[in-house]
Amino acid sequence: MKIGYVRVSKHEQNEALQIDALEAAGCEKWFVDKITGSKAERKGLNEALAYVRSGDTFMVWKLDRAGRSLKHLIELLRNLQGRNIEFVSITEQIDTTTPGGKLIFHLMGALAEFERDLIRERTNAGLAAAKARGRVGERPRKLKTNGKIALAKRMFDDQSHSIPEICAALGISRATLYRYIKEATTPSSDS
Repeated sequence: MKIGYVRVSKHEQNEALQIDALEAAGCEKWFVDKITGSKAERKGLNEALAYVRSGDTFMVWKLDRAGRSLKHLIELLRNLQGRNIEFVSITEQIDTTTPGGKLIFHLMGALAEFERDLIRERTNAGLAAAKARGRVGERPRKLKTNGKIALAKRMFDDQSHSIPEICAALGISRATLYRYIKEATTPSSDS
């Protein structure tokens, strides 16, 4: 059985073009989402994936209708492949029921994996370069000197100032204040 998925980005857009293409390709049933592609939760897609069975073909008008990103599309296609469900994208003429379609699918997967590896490699190189310059990768501290941290602790211990007053005076959040207080009262492991 051929199961289709249709997504239009806005409620004003009409899904008729996609439905007509799916019908012309022999699609017997389809599910529709009227939602932007960047949204992770898509009811129609989830229903279509729950409906489709082993041996069926999952069809879309264009690849961008199915996946939010290349990574999401690859995950979707791998999920379908693992369930023995074929995939067809009408516009791009990708059909995993054919050897050429399977080749395209595997090339897309390889490119996505290559992209992930490049991103990981660039991130690690950037972290190593920062470490070589003495940076450790954490956010800059709001209170840069021990004197300001000591002031925060004195104001806190004095109890004549409220927590919001201390935070406003030092320009820090409540969580930051408590973290500095904890650091100031915890014995240092350096001694």
